[in-house]
Amino acid sequence: MTSFTIHTFESAPEESKAILEGAKKQMGMVPNLFAVLAESPSTLKAYQQLHQLFTETSFDAEELTVVWQTINVEHECTYCVPAHTGIAHSMKVDPAITEALRNKTAMPTAKLQALHEATLSIVRNRGNISETELETFYAAGYGQQQVLEIILGLSQKVISNYTNHVAKTPVDDVFKKFAW
Repeated sequence: MTSFTIHTFESAPEESKAILEGAKKQMGMVPNLFAVLAESPSTLKAYQQLHQLFTETSFDAEELTVVWQTINVEHECTYCVPAHTGIAHSMKVDPAITEALRNKTAMPTAKLQALHEATLSIVRNRGNISETELETFYAAGYGQQQVLEIILGLSQKVISNYTNHVAKTPVDDVFKKFAW
């Protein structure tokens, strides 16, 4: 089996280098996911843009974490679960939320539970969420905008989760303490 390349600045295609440099400046490192995605500059750019757009949605830090980690756990992504645990810590998300998501236990609030359940339904049913599930989601205080924003987050996570499965991306050292 051929291993996927974990690119460096020197080995990355020219079109990927600016994104890798930006990641290094912003995060102090180039995550292994970015280094793998660099092989396809268009895919790396799409992932980065989807991430940026998702962080600009109506969701707060806790809700972003619920969507990301619900999808990561459902997709069994052993790279993204630890990475997003670390990201949640840096975003000052209550660790009880992260642990509940990682361990598949109930969310600490009914509203976050509704978000978790709607996200799971969208993932598991390929977008075919039932009217009853939507009504429960809306009753929790969410609307159509947030349904579409979950789909945006899912789009981002499909790129990362599937890439990590195919490439067997190694967890970055900084996130190893959050192994899952």
